[in-house]
Amino acid sequence: MKAGVSTACLYPTEVEKAFRQLAENGVKTAEIFVNSHCELSGPYRAEMLAVQKEYGIDVVSVHPFTCGIEPMMLFTAYERRVTDMLDYYKKFFEYMNLFGAKYFVLHGNKPQNPFPDEKYFERFFRLQETAEQFGVCAVQENVSRCTGGSIDFLKKMKAALGDKAAFVLDTKQAHRSGTTPIEMVRELGGNIKHVHFSDFGEKGDCLKFGFGEYDNKTLFTELQKCGFEGSLIIELYKGSHSGAADLAENCGALNKFLTENEFYR
Repeated sequence: MKAGVSTACLYPTEVEKAFRQLAENGVKTAEIFVNSHCELSGPYRAEMLAVQKEYGIDVVSVHPFTCGIEPMMLFTAYERRVTDMLDYYKKFFEYMNLFGAKYFVLHGNKPQNPFPDEKYFERFFRLQETAEQFGVCAVQENVSRCTGGSIDFLKKMKAALGDKAAFVLDTKQAHRSGTTPIEMVRELGGNIKHVHFSDFGEKGDCLKFGFGEYDNKTLFTELQKCGFEGSLIIELYKGSHSGAADLAENCGALNKFLTENEFYR
């Protein structure tokens, strides 16, 4: 395991500026949150690639800005929209290939948009098959306000899709959905490929590492038991940190903890 930081932590700072700020402060592992279509190509992408080359950052994952339209475009009875969305996501997969990123984060459907579980799994399977054409992996996030926030739903998804089911565990979202990160790891096991990390305690569920009281050592032990070798990407909302330097320092503290407890790879 190794720790990194998401550019989303610095929103609404433009992604290329956020990426540079993290790099200049010593962050070596990152997730890119693409905030707008224009960032997939042209000068914005070129600047991002230049920063990656200059600072040697390992970009492990990409999060699309399209979360809000996924219910309409993927989890719909209107087949043309599905086809269009899968074609559009190829642009993200090509973008990921340029940066060497492996994981593509999906929020998925919302309960307000009724959609049969079996059809959901079929759509995710098609997305995964498309992603695999580019050598990348789609990962379902457990966002509490979405269908994937339910541990029972995710267990059904794992049973239905087997190895095609891949998940990103968001620790704050696990707490918000009424379960715990440790429970999610024990239920989903090796299908968890990626983690959005924040600490949890009396002060909230979106805290810097070490600022909560959650049993993170047991969490990391459970991840290690199921063979997890991915990244713990610090994902904090505005107000939970004081900027890029603060995020980089906290990332260093988490990597130090991982190393000292023999979790680091």
